[in-house]
Amino acid sequence: MAKFMDVHSGFFGVTHEELDAAHCADLKIEAEEGVHFERAWLDPELGKVFCLSTGPSKEAILRIHERAGHPTTEIYELTEEV
Repeated sequence: MAKFMDVHSGFFGVTHEELDAAHCADLKIEAEEGVHFERAWLDPELGKVFCLSTGPSKEAILRIHERAGHPTTEIYELTEEV
């Protein structure tokens, strides 16, 4: 399974509870595309959310995020790890 990091913009003023709810929305439907969202991090000053996931493709990650209500075009496959 490939690993991916995606970046969402415009998350200014988001609370911990709202970030958790967005992550949970992904978790509820992730199996339908064979992906798993491992973690999400928020940078409140930049309004950015970073999600670490595994799955078969960038497109599968994108489809889940779109259906959960927070699409992004910034999805990076992580091919090297140390």
